[in-house]
Amino acid sequence: MPLTARKRQARQFPFPEKTGQTIPANVSDAGTNLIKRFEGCRLTAYRCSAGVLTIGWGSTQDVQENMTITQAEADERLERDIAKARASVLRLITEPLNQNQLAALTSFVFNLGGGALQRSTLRQIINRGEHDRVPDELMKWCWAGGRKLKGLILRRAAEGDLYAA
Repeated sequence: MPLTARKRQARQFPFPEKTGQTIPANVSDAGTNLIKRFEGCRLTAYRCSAGVLTIGWGSTQDVQENMTITQAEADERLERDIAKARASVLRLITEPLNQNQLAALTSFVFNLGGGALQRSTLRQIINRGEHDRVPDELMKWCWAGGRKLKGLILRRAAEGDLYAA
């Protein structure tokens, strides 16, 4: 395998090479339930507090005004969006994560997108192995539409608790 391919593979899936531990196959039920609790499920398109067109369990991909979906479609979107968020976490974090840490960060990325994690101090802290600082760092991400939102304060606190568990 060429060097660049090996580097790319190590960057995407660092845990086994670094520690011998296995990567959790899926986000835990605790992580999925955390996402569901804070996203809620709406089967008709709406604008979230940040003004983004949203549907189902917080899905923003391919949403159009006045769109409606079934509960089964909302659940399918949730699975797809969680898998995408999890993949972003695995691509960006080089430190080993346990199941709860992966679930908490997946919820964060589900809510804010992979770009937020990529350019964040949160990522730097985790990749330096400073896991005890993560809950406080998460609390810096409670703003939407220029306002600090109670729902985001509660979500970041729940993610911090799950990360530290």
